[in-house]
Amino acid sequence: MTLEEKIAHLQTTSMEEARAEGNAIIDTYREALEKVLQDHKEEALRQSETRIKAETVSAKQQLNQAMARSQLELKRRQGKVQLELKDKIFDEVNDLVNKFMETEAYEDYLIKCIQKAISFAAGDPMVIYINPSDETRRSDLEDATGTRLTVSAEDFTGGIRAVIRNRNILIDNSFKTALRNEYDKFIFLGGDGVA
Repeated sequence: MTLEEKIAHLQTTSMEEARAEGNAIIDTYREALEKVLQDHKEEALRQSETRIKAETVSAKQQLNQAMARSQLELKRRQGKVQLELKDKIFDEVNDLVNKFMETEAYEDYLIKCIQKAISFAAGDPMVIYINPSDETRRSDLEDATGTRLTVSAEDFTGGIRAVIRNRNILIDNSFKTALRNEYDKFIFLGGDGVA
């Protein structure tokens, strides 16, 4: 082999080794870059999943808050409507009470209340009050019950009130108190029997 052939062979061998080393370096570098790219993709995927979860939680919270506000507003409106209806109902009840107070049954009711109060007092001194609107019935009621009645300075709509001072007892059979108690207890039930 001549010198030129040896140089050419050395050059060819060197070039092949250099190419092989270069290709090996490139392959190693490519593998490293592919690993970095794969890690980057996985990290980006994890971050996006985390962000999606966070956004989902945030969206659910916003939805829950909006629902809670809506439910609160509905309950407020429902309460307002129920109060208006309750007031209308009790306005009608007051009208019915006033009509009842114009009947003979009302006078019979007063007599029964007075007799029960007398029986309860069992001889203790007592003051029985009638409503100012019933002053015209006073003498008839006194005759029917055999007791002295006092016209109240306070309008309690109708019925009677009696005071047994030595026992600190108030017998309150007034329509005003009965209506107020019923108004306070009155609630609307839902269609399923739940308040």
